[in-house]
Amino acid sequence: MLARLGLSAEEMERYGTQLDAILQAIDKLNEVDTSAVAETAQVGGLVNVWREDEPRESIGAERALANAPDRDDGMFRVGAIQE
Repeated sequence: MLARLGLSAEEMERYGTQLDAILQAIDKLNEVDTSAVAETAQVGGLVNVWREDEPRESIGAERALANAPDRDDGMFRVGAIQE
């Protein structure tokens, strides 16, 4: 109720079943003895594959909104996600 997702009874049943399967898999993993395994925060080397940040001019509001299906006062207008 706190999330207010508005799921139908069918969706709640389906997602409940899926969540139960996930929790059962986690319970299975909890049965494994990992006492001899070192804690790991990152399994591979950290590599930044992105380009360096380079300052440049903004594209501007008009260009950013050029293909917007709906806009209001220089901003994107989107439909409500909650009723």
